[in-house]
Amino acid sequence: MLEIIKERLSECNPEALFIDGFDNALIGIARRCGSPDVAVYDYAKCVDVMVDRDGMSHDEAVEYMEYNVAGAYVGENGPILVDLE
Repeated sequence: MLEIIKERLSECNPEALFIDGFDNALIGIARRCGSPDVAVYDYAKCVDVMVDRDGMSHDEAVEYMEYNVAGAYVGENGPILVDLE
């Protein structure tokens, strides 16, 4: 599924940005009228990646996500984070 999402997104928006190291949290493509299609990540899965991969506590991972990922605007091609919980 991951490769399908990346392939489709690269076809419709080659400028789309991905969050390095968080492939396990990539869940789809967001489409908005008048805006380019972008990658969509599951916020909780991103936190889980950092807990498992980096040995962070849950609170540390949330703080990192809020400041460095959710809090970083990287332009109209930047990914969207979805909180499914």
